[in-house]
Amino acid sequence: MLKPIPYARQSISKADIDAVVQVLNSDFLTQGPVVPAFEEAVANYCHAEHAVATSNATAALHLACLALGLGKGDVLWTSPITFVASANCALYCGASVDFVDIDPQTYNLCPIALEAKLLAAEKTKQLPKIVVAVHLCGQSCDMKAIHALSVKYGFKLIEDASHAIGAKYQGEPVGGGRYSDITVFSFHPVKIITSCEGGMALTNNAQLAKTMTRLRSHGISNEPMDMLQQPANEIWNYQQHDLGFNYRMSEIHGALGLSQFQRIDDFINTRHNIAKKYDASFKNLPIVSPWQHPDCHSSYHLYPIRVSKSATGMTQKQVYEALHLANIKVNLHYIPVYLQPFYQNKGFKRGYCKNAESYFQESISLPMYAGMSEEQQEMVCDHIHLVFEKLTVNA
Repeated sequence: MLKPIPYARQSISKADIDAVVQVLNSDFLTQGPVVPAFEEAVANYCHAEHAVATSNATAALHLACLALGLGKGDVLWTSPITFVASANCALYCGASVDFVDIDPQTYNLCPIALEAKLLAAEKTKQLPKIVVAVHLCGQSCDMKAIHALSVKYGFKLIEDASHAIGAKYQGEPVGGGRYSDITVFSFHPVKIITSCEGGMALTNNAQLAKTMTRLRSHGISNEPMDMLQQPANEIWNYQQHDLGFNYRMSEIHGALGLSQFQRIDDFINTRHNIAKKYDASFKNLPIVSPWQHPDCHSSYHLYPIRVSKSATGMTQKQVYEALHLANIKVNLHYIPVYLQPFYQNKGFKRGYCKNAESYFQESISLPMYAGMSEEQQEMVCDHIHLVFEKLTVNA
């Protein structure tokens, strides 16, 4: 029996383990020198001025929204094809959420759909305060076009690059902030690199960075310049200025992330090689492989294929279940956020974003991770061919 091949998996080296052990043997398990070193390494790599590490990417999104002033009465727009955190971060701030349909080729938030929605919202004075552009699967959104709309309509822009550390847009690293206010990365175990759990927010705005840094640690600062005057005979070495959160990244997580980060280019090169293998293997099958925009260099966090019943004679669910029976543990990314029961209870209904729902009904994410052996890659390709042959015969 074939050993299960997961859709994603972390790749941990001896160097990663040694880095974590070194922290465990050090004086600092939290709030030491390793997390700042990780922040500096990522900021330098992405050509960003500031980086703020957090306990996870959801926390980074929350802090980004707060730093940009999102609150009650405001609205945040994002893509429906994303993890729920891209929308939930608005609700944490007391704001509301709306969704913009996706581009049918890239599966990212569509600038044309965004402009049409902005034109309508301007007439009713319901423009968004923030738009979260999600770089699905590791391919950047059309940030130049979305940024131009942000200038015209006055909204702030967050790049949810949870899938896209190491990716490039127009030849520049995602995270550099040329077309956005803040970029967020994720270091969950299925992502490009992992810190076990962890996230990071990058920005070129010093005040935004300072606000996020303070809010991630209970709203407390111990910087002398932030201290309000207190009695001279009392010790005041920290002050709380805001209602913040415990969103800090530990030194242990930072050590793993920093160690993993040394191999990021190798990880992405491996993912590109797997994608090329898939592309070549599937070119004569009646499925749609991921299209890559010429302005983008994807990190290939995911490799989704689309299975259309009209083209194949079989449903997405049939293919999904057949591959699982063969121990190819494919996945789905994602169910449109507004179709989740929580959001349907807020009034959203099927049919709201037709491209997103079409993608949802056809998409299957194939195994894609840096530790995949050539044998595993061959098994995935062979079983997909076998599944289509069997299902076609039985149809």
